[in-house]
Amino acid sequence: MNPKEEIARLTALLEEANHKYYVLDAPTMADFEYDRLLRQLEELEAQYPEYASPLSPTKRVGGAALSKFEKYVHEVPLESLQDVFSEDEVRDFDAKLRETVPEALYSVEPKVDGLSVALEYIDGSFVRGATRGDGVTGEDVTENLKTIRSIPMHLENAPHRLIVRGEVFMSREVFEQLNAAREAKGQSLFANPRNAAAGSLRQLDPAVAAERKLDILIFNLQLAEGVEFQTHGQTLDYLRERKFKVIPYWLCNTAEEAILRIRDIGENRYDFPFDIDGAVVKLNDLAQRKVLGSTAKFPRWACAYKYPPEVKETVLQDIVVQVGRTGVLTPKAVVAPVRLAGTTVTNATLHNQDFISEKDIRLGDTVKIRKAGEIIPEILEVVLSKRPEGTVPYRLPAVCPVCGAPVERDPDGAAMRCTGIECPAQLTRNIAHFVSRNAMDIEGLGDAIVEQLIALGHISSPADIYYLKLDDLKTLWKSGEKAASKLLDAIEASKANDVSRLIFALGIRQVGEKAAKVLAKTFGSLDALMNATREELTQVRDVGAVTAENIAAWFENPQSVHMISRLREAGVNFLSTAKQEDRRFEGMTFVLTGALSLFTRDEATEKIEACGGKASGSVSKKTTYVVAGENAGSKLKKANELGIPVLSEEEFLNMLA
Repeated sequence: MNPKEEIARLTALLEEANHKYYVLDAPTMADFEYDRLLRQLEELEAQYPEYASPLSPTKRVGGAALSKFEKYVHEVPLESLQDVFSEDEVRDFDAKLRETVPEALYSVEPKVDGLSVALEYIDGSFVRGATRGDGVTGEDVTENLKTIRSIPMHLENAPHRLIVRGEVFMSREVFEQLNAAREAKGQSLFANPRNAAAGSLRQLDPAVAAERKLDILIFNLQLAEGVEFQTHGQTLDYLRERKFKVIPYWLCNTAEEAILRIRDIGENRYDFPFDIDGAVVKLNDLAQRKVLGSTAKFPRWACAYKYPPEVKETVLQDIVVQVGRTGVLTPKAVVAPVRLAGTTVTNATLHNQDFISEKDIRLGDTVKIRKAGEIIPEILEVVLSKRPEGTVPYRLPAVCPVCGAPVERDPDGAAMRCTGIECPAQLTRNIAHFVSRNAMDIEGLGDAIVEQLIALGHISSPADIYYLKLDDLKTLWKSGEKAASKLLDAIEASKANDVSRLIFALGIRQVGEKAAKVLAKTFGSLDALMNATREELTQVRDVGAVTAENIAAWFENPQSVHMISRLREAGVNFLSTAKQEDRRFEGMTFVLTGALSLFTRDEATEKIEACGGKASGSVSKKTTYVVAGENAGSKLKKANELGIPVLSEEEFLNMLA
């Protein structure tokens, strides 16, 4: 068999296997065999690229990343549906519709909670896919849709042009796996499968979309050139025959039959592998749909029944406080097991102290609980009539439950945070910040190495980095002693850093890189900064009362005192190397704009700050000078409008000299 025929044969085999596995849920090919054939196809396509199809199964893993999504105008608008929230509203919809169409027959379908898209085929080949957007203009997400294995790339017996509409979703099982993986990495969690699906489909890198294992259900035929249909049901059957994964539907003769079907779907909604947020009632006859037409917002021939969230009562047995990687204390309710939204719930989020106080939630209370967004259990209210005697208002602990350090409330929010620099719950994050490029700049201490060192018990504080030995490190890399020695050299070199880097590395709240430099230059040493009063701190440029309090409180914390002592013993530099006498730019604000050729922006900023000046990112009346390089744009224009002096790079260097 020649290469062209073999590529075509393998493509057909793999596409058929995809259809049986992802659409029919009836796999006939073992994973090992599928992977073997896919590898064989990849090798042939690499050897004979002229025969490779852009719709090959090998492209399902994602192609090149995009810089942006192009806009796409839908030939047939993707209309939204009118929502109804009660059975009486369904009856009203039916009564109004029958004034024009007395013999109405309905199709009732589950409403998948996902992201609506249109798929376009030409001569049976998938050519384009786009999000709904506003119904008229969406975004071209073709490359990401190619990664969804339930979307057929080739159709048999297809018209010249075919456009279908479907709902992209993430199954509950995949969603739970995704969130578990993100939680293990310390990443933020998706609130629900719909958000996860929407975020995945709009990834600029198709490889990321491929990893998310999205799925799709087709629920409407938008256009089929040269093919005529009488009913909506016929169109869905036609699409199913062409190997699309089609939404299940039931035909109903009356509104009461439709309502019974809506109830049935609602009662069994958690048996579906995907989330649904309602049921759709559609007029089945296509000619009758044309007679009814649409309003400016919705088609008159359909409505979407929305199910209310399920609410159950249970007893609050305990409140467990967890400490996250950022030090935030998060209270979690432990409740008596209750069946809710298809799963057994034993925990619920309590958000923060404000949430607990507002609802007056107490241990032993009977509470009403539901799943927010059908995923995260939350407490709605307390059933006060069932409150036991002797309960007291609940308060989060004043000290960290992990390390015992004082807990502080965010001045600009409701979060409560542990202030311990050596807190085990946030140790990985604290060390990652301590060794980062703009802090102590210890190359080679990545998250993976840090986590291994913590697990082995070699470090329990950022200061412990300076006490590591060759034997602690040499087993962590394949290259053994060579890599370990290189890391130890980097650790040793970091001891000589200016104290401004150390101040930033300490992770004091609201003390960023710029503030750390100002503090280092002002006080000259870490010891002087430690001994500064709150009043003295507020006299420093860019240090307000809140920041001053954060600095003073940090140095008063016993964990901080212990760590500073260890750093001192290790020989870490506590002195500033900045020239304190050079204050020629004091009170001046500089703005850098355009392409600088004689120095980088960071270098220019350091020179300005070394002379007591300030570098800003925007031009205002308070700007003293603008330093303009080549192709300077709006900042230069604004400086001219405000009459602010503009310096060339040479003039700026002359000022420094």
